[in-house]
Amino acid sequence: MSPTAPIRSLTLAVAVAAGVGLGLAAPAFAQDQEDAQVRFSVPAWPGVTVKTALASTLLEALGYEPTSDELGATITYQALRQGELDVFLAGWLPAQQAMYDASFEEGQAKLVDLGNNVDGARLGFAVPTYVYEAGLTSAADLDDAEFADKLERTIYSIEVGTGMSDSLNAAVDNDTYGLGDWTLSETSTPGMLSAVDAALNREEWIVFAGWTPHWMNIEFDVRYLDDPEDLWGPEGGRSDVRTLVRSEFADSHPNATLLLDQLVFSADEQSDMIRGFSYEEQAPEDVALDWMREHPAKVEGYLEGVTTRDGDEAWPVVRDTLEIPAT
Repeated sequence: MSPTAPIRSLTLAVAVAAGVGLGLAAPAFAQDQEDAQVRFSVPAWPGVTVKTALASTLLEALGYEPTSDELGATITYQALRQGELDVFLAGWLPAQQAMYDASFEEGQAKLVDLGNNVDGARLGFAVPTYVYEAGLTSAADLDDAEFADKLERTIYSIEVGTGMSDSLNAAVDNDTYGLGDWTLSETSTPGMLSAVDAALNREEWIVFAGWTPHWMNIEFDVRYLDDPEDLWGPEGGRSDVRTLVRSEFADSHPNATLLLDQLVFSADEQSDMIRGFSYEEQAPEDVALDWMREHPAKVEGYLEGVTTRDGDEAWPVVRDTLEIPAT
């Protein structure tokens, strides 16, 4: 059996919008075991893809049967509330704040927030280091005519409809940092990164919507601008990436939930995994397994207090099954 179950392509948007379920059988709990099924949502983002592969690899070694559905964030929140999915490892706040808040309104609290799973995540305006060293160190400087002209009053960004796109469009509409007469070049994440790579190779000026964790922070020599007006959120655009589980799942799967609760990575660790998957084009299962073999102490910590579905201590079983070196 492969370390993780393959991602299934679902047309869940139509199903949820119509109030129709996926037709999955209701779990039948064994007397002394948690139900084997664990259903993840995996948006097409490299960080959550590798994290989910890692979590699924561990769960499978413990006797669970994880599956993953490739879904966008909006549909994910709806499906979690309706009991169609169990786990989401990419509750990015404050970018998804409206969707998150709607899921925790009085009478709608069908999710449990297990906390932040990436320490050091952030959003913000990013520029090449040579631009930063030339004096553009704060978003407040973007309105400086000299800097604005060198940047051709253009900000490069990702897909329309994302939280980052919404924040930037609001900044233009509100003339935040004098951006009212600027142009947003919104293409796609690969399109934006291609533009950044080309500018760096030619040592041209460029400003773009950046974030960490991501491989861009390893491969590109860039710096983040100060954000005195908190356009990207408080504390310099600091973000949380929350682990969200369905309330009924947390109640019926305390052992699996403990493992998910203890899965926490640094932004640098996540960036390194994303680099392996998205930049070096390795399979996410391979990236996850290689990382766990290189960080046995972290894996042992994730499994503290966790057992297999049969009740055995988790760490020895996982260590032997996945051939992870002893700590």
